[in-house]
Amino acid sequence: MRIFLSNFKWVMVASGLLTCTMLQALISPQASLLSNFGQTINVPLAEIIVRNWGALIGLVGIMLIYGAFTESVRRFVLVIAGSSKILFILLVLSANESYMGFGAGTAVVVDAIMVVLYIAYLLLTIKRNIKVKMV
Repeated sequence: MRIFLSNFKWVMVASGLLTCTMLQALISPQASLLSNFGQTINVPLAEIIVRNWGALIGLVGIMLIYGAFTESVRRFVLVIAGSSKILFILLVLSANESYMGFGAGTAVVVDAIMVVLYIAYLLLTIKRNIKVKMV
């Protein structure tokens, strides 16, 4: 356990870097949609939404990297990033069409592994963050 906790920042760095790959959607939204979902949406509004989606996910990646080196925000970052990843997993799995054969399928598997690691870290460090108030 001690090795896991003492090296967890590298898990966060790797996770953050992988998450930052979604900045591709900011630069090339149609290519991102095609590689992740096997489809494109050719309406101007879709470009804005997909670019924003890529930027937000990229910011979560940057936040993970920052949290890796700033322990005071680490738990908060893991809760936010983990929640985002869980929502993405649920959305992909609940879609009427299967996207598991595309990049989204790979992302679901990798994100699920990340979420398990985040939860393990949060559970293993919970004792350090509980402050008992005596009346």
